[in-house]
Amino acid sequence: MERQSTTLPRSTLTVQGALQAERLGQHLAASGNRFTHVFASDLQRAVKTAEALLVAQPKDHGSPELTVRQLSQLREQDFGFYEGKPFYARQRDSKKSGKENHRSKHHDDPGFQDVESKESMAARTGTFVSDHLSPLVEEETLERNNVVAIVSHGILLSHLWRSILGIYAKDRTTVALASGVSIGNGGVALLEYLGGWSNTGYLELDVTRSSPRTEDLLLAHCTILIRTVNGKEHLRGLKRARGVGSSQYDEGQKKIESFFKKTKPS
Repeated sequence: MERQSTTLPRSTLTVQGALQAERLGQHLAASGNRFTHVFASDLQRAVKTAEALLVAQPKDHGSPELTVRQLSQLREQDFGFYEGKPFYARQRDSKKSGKENHRSKHHDDPGFQDVESKESMAARTGTFVSDHLSPLVEEETLERNNVVAIVSHGILLSHLWRSILGIYAKDRTTVALASGVSIGNGGVALLEYLGGWSNTGYLELDVTRSSPRTEDLLLAHCTILIRTVNGKEHLRGLKRARGVGSSQYDEGQKKIESFFKKTKPS
């Protein structure tokens, strides 16, 4: 699962973001990941990041032509009235945050839309797991191994991870950490909270069905191996593009390498 940040519903990928997405795709491909399914939030930045994963995939690995499955269920939290607006500072004479004070004053205004609740996001991610992820877990066999990429946004991905735990590993005893991976203080006590996500940071999981099919497919019948938490290996050595890093990415823009002819070997 990869994280793509967003501040506005139609925000575009920046030049720096495009470089990070390209690096991520190359890193995952070089690590041997051959995707069979790619899901993404239908917001443009996430879609472009997911497409970068596909571009980096080897063309001869035998999988059919892949496309990005865009889903509104994977959108970032809907901030309603506050979408794209500046942070409201806490008032000195109030114990409430500035946003809470603002909400209490304007909640009944015409057209006011509150921030999406945690319950709503949990419902969205639970539906995604049930409708799209669980069927792929169920159909896996010794001959077929599904490799799934999910590109979404920081807040939503935290809820998605908790939905995966809640459906597939309710008692947490079927969850393990790969060698060298730690969570919180080094244990697994706080599995629900893996910490923050860096931009294009990724969570890598192995989900394996551990018992025959039953009428009720739950991840209690699966094992989960956490291989990577907030992976950022692909960002090593990547410097911020000064002056243009935050500019909107233009797909038609040439890279500097394209201006130099490659000499053909004699």
